[in-house]
Amino acid sequence: MTALPFPLAETPEPIIAEQGRKLFAGESLFVKGVVAMDGLPPADRAEVCFAGRSNVGKSSLINALTGTKGLARASNTPGRTQEINYFTQGPDLYLVDLPGYGFANAPLPVVEKWQRLLKAYLSGRATLRRAFVLIDFRHGIKAVDEEIMGLLDKSAVPFQVVLTKADKVKDKDHDKVLAQVRQKLAPHPAAYPEMVLTSSEKGEGIATLRSIICGLD
Repeated sequence: MTALPFPLAETPEPIIAEQGRKLFAGESLFVKGVVAMDGLPPADRAEVCFAGRSNVGKSSLINALTGTKGLARASNTPGRTQEINYFTQGPDLYLVDLPGYGFANAPLPVVEKWQRLLKAYLSGRATLRRAFVLIDFRHGIKAVDEEIMGLLDKSAVPFQVVLTKADKVKDKDHDKVLAQVRQKLAPHPAAYPEMVLTSSEKGEGIATLRSIICGLD
């Protein structure tokens, strides 16, 4: 039987899951919101970032990972996250919530400014270990997602797809969406060859994602 490309990450072994739990049991604190590259905090630790189109659930996922309700502001209004938001996770890791890309409930010049900042950050942050590209599992990969993936390819930033809102999709529809996502990921050299299926509301996949982040050098 031929293995499918971009398989879903398996639930980690208990010892690995415990390491991830311990990492995210540490204190999670908001550091600052950054609107220009010269405002970035010192590059003194590893960091991972979360990218996704507006209203894909980035803030909710960060809150679920850290177990800190309200750490990242969740909103039903697309485009609310207008800055690069930095959070510490313990003493050795930054979690970075990037501005939503694509449609945003904001004037075009503001959106263009966000996009320029996003490109500059992805191209110029040496301590960035991995980008997690969030894809709404109800909709699969859209053209605007492919744009950010192309940017990550050009920036040589490894990225991993995290499928969000899994609880909103019926089991019978999973294979169809996964097939579409796998097809769209195939041309991207920076794509990590494994996906993570999550539900921030139900807690699905959170331990797996914690363990992945914990294992990054």
